[in-house]
Amino acid sequence: MRDHLVAVDVGTGSARAGVFDRKGNLLAKVKRPIAIFRPKENHAEQDSEDIWAAVCDAVRAALADAGIEAGQVAGIGFDATCSLVARDADGAPLSVSTTGQQNQDTIMWLDHRAIREADRLSATGHPVLGFSGGSLSPEMEMPKLAWLKTQLPRSWERAGHFFDLADFLTWKATGSTARSRCTLTAKWNYLAHEAHGWREDFLGMAGLDDLLAKGSLPHDTAAVGACVGRLTPECADALGLDTEVAVSAGLIDAYAGAFGVLGGAAAAGELESSVALIGGTSSCLVAFAREAKPGRSLWGPYYEAVLPEHWLVEGGQSATGALLDHLVQMHAAGGAPTVELHARVIARVEELRALEGPDLAPEINILPDFHGNRTPLADPQATGVISGLTLDTSFDGLCRLYWRCCVAVALGIRHILETMTGYGYAFNRLHVTGGHVNNPLLIELYADVTGCRVLVPDTYDAVLLGTAMTAAVAGSVHADLTVAGLAMDRGGSERRPDAARAAQYDRDYRRFLAMLRHRAELRGMA
Repeated sequence: MRDHLVAVDVGTGSARAGVFDRKGNLLAKVKRPIAIFRPKENHAEQDSEDIWAAVCDAVRAALADAGIEAGQVAGIGFDATCSLVARDADGAPLSVSTTGQQNQDTIMWLDHRAIREADRLSATGHPVLGFSGGSLSPEMEMPKLAWLKTQLPRSWERAGHFFDLADFLTWKATGSTARSRCTLTAKWNYLAHEAHGWREDFLGMAGLDDLLAKGSLPHDTAAVGACVGRLTPECADALGLDTEVAVSAGLIDAYAGAFGVLGGAAAAGELESSVALIGGTSSCLVAFAREAKPGRSLWGPYYEAVLPEHWLVEGGQSATGALLDHLVQMHAAGGAPTVELHARVIARVEELRALEGPDLAPEINILPDFHGNRTPLADPQATGVISGLTLDTSFDGLCRLYWRCCVAVALGIRHILETMTGYGYAFNRLHVTGGHVNNPLLIELYADVTGCRVLVPDTYDAVLLGTAMTAAVAGSVHADLTVAGLAMDRGGSERRPDAARAAQYDRDYRRFLAMLRHRAELRGMA
């Protein structure tokens, strides 16, 4: 019986595959690394064939670990970071690199080479920007495409396909050039709520009037949960599956995670009081609403980016897990930011708090914008600030700094949530998924600093789960996304805020806001 699902998540540095049953139980999960190339500052590139090979290896291994045969799988879904993949007219890799290496055909989501293009497009004030927070980030596709056309004209001349990474994966799997409503609406300034999603005047103003032809971009999009095709024989063989497996329209990874943790809330009528926090290298806050609620620096609102007849909005921090890694690596008492070293630091932080009190190292205050500020400032050129440093190079000194960095990350989340409240949102539940669920300091702080109830799903891999839910709809295991969200939700645990610590974090938040003002004042001095 075909009632199992395969979900593939391609993150910043790895491809992961999970095998699920129809109830949302994760039977097996396998992770494979993918290479990153950094030829210049702010440039980050990948090889899409390397990504695909990692995906195939991970899927075959996960199926073997789960003991599931090809004939038991109904559907497969793909989610990925919002990286840009370029192919020529024959479908072969097309260089996006200043090195000219053909295999470096993917501009990663975190690549900031297109800051000038993003600033130029943001300054136009075009109405389409009202559905991306009033500005464009260099992480989005239009600035990257504008950079590619002007800086690598030979690559542009040879271009035949441009894909968001999730759409590239469904193309590899099926041969279909269909594009997901999720990817195009969220990252390509496609307006799914309008009869004609592409605004030709915007494309012309961006210097991309030939984009639709050069990129083989369609005028229509595939809804999340729609089947975009079946596996080709070649792909089925590479994945260890068969040609009866349905392929679901692709997803942005953060939105897959949001659906994975909020699918049950949607069925319970709690969707608009709930917000998903997907924490990993960066952090994303994702919420859904029946009505469009635009706001400066919020990405969106995006119509039907996941759920039918719902608008999705996203806020985020550009570096969170990456920032903690950076602090560990740069400190004299740190080193390579391994899981084991993070665990040692976290354990010692807990010991120090027990010895010195919960208000540990209050003299250290941090602005966590080491890779720009995505929300609420929409400033990719913002920089981090640390106040209160001494000559301490001890391991305990590292642990105090690490703790205060965790506090700063949580304060940044509070800043985003308060900004969203000003735009008409009202949240009391914060559903956390991603790598941050493995950091007990962050889970505690998310509750205590924001005042929200924090819910952690029993299925920690909510990104994979959300993708599996969409595959279940494409493969006709469940009737629609609401049914899949309810049937495959595995529940979770809850942490409530500690009211006794509210005054401590209110003080920290006042300092956080003061540091933002002081940074702006310093930047403004002639």
